[in-house]
Amino acid sequence: MKIRNLSKTNLDDLIECFLLSFENYFVRMPTDKAYYKQRWQTAKVNYELSYGMFDDEKLVGFIIHAIDKRDKKLVAYNTGTGVIPSHRGQKIIQSVYQYAVLDLLKNGIEKCVLEVIIENKKAIKSYQNIGFEITKHYKCFAGELKIENQSKNDFEVIKIQYSDINWSKIPNQTFYSWDNHFQIIKNRAYDYYQIWNKNTLEDKLESFFVIDSDNGYIAQFEILTNNKKNQEQIYQRLFLAIQEICSTIKINNIDTKFKDKIDFLDSIKVKNIIDQYEMEMNLI
Repeated sequence: MKIRNLSKTNLDDLIECFLLSFENYFVRMPTDKAYYKQRWQTAKVNYELSYGMFDDEKLVGFIIHAIDKRDKKLVAYNTGTGVIPSHRGQKIIQSVYQYAVLDLLKNGIEKCVLEVIIENKKAIKSYQNIGFEITKHYKCFAGELKIENQSKNDFEVIKIQYSDINWSKIPNQTFYSWDNHFQIIKNRAYDYYQIWNKNTLEDKLESFFVIDSDNGYIAQFEILTNNKKNQEQIYQRLFLAIQEICSTIKINNIDTKFKDKIDFLDSIKVKNIIDQYEMEMNLI
């Protein structure tokens, strides 16, 4: 078996290997090939810095890397790792990472990052043996919104463009996972909204969210005021605005350090469907 980068691998072959590797996974993976082609493109996947194990020219294992800068460091984000069932138990991912790390270093990559479902103990142990450490704990949510007892006259929802946003004024950007980071979401078909409070003497911008209006996926949501006293009411208005666009929502990877977000979602009975760790390995 040989290891090489994926720059010359047919994308359909890679997706077929990916789907076979994720059969019977902890969550059901989409099967539409167009979904992966678009997702990997917008995530900034670099196939020259992504790697596969080949058995007689057949792809049997892979690491797919998106490359971008985070906090002024060039980072390789693992957006997919897998081994097909017939080749498991041969430490293929460890071997591919040994090859990958040397090549990534040659290309100026300073850090590797990945996400792993907490129940996947075997994978976590494998990544720790490679050199990864757990750095964040994420919670994922999904469910139907049923928010009542809030006057729609209390606030105004304004749709804006990505280019209208001063991202330095939107808090917590360093705590969003790769796919929800402001440098990635600009490449996807999201809508951007502000919520303005109409109960103050002058209209006040109090919250913000980013949503895929077709499927209810929320990439970001933030309170933009320091008014802790009325935080629950602000969240109520925020999610009532979301509910007007999509009544069924999904939110991936809320860092557990944001207890206020998690507590509010629990209070409106949006279900915590799965937890993930973010893991990092510094190369320099």
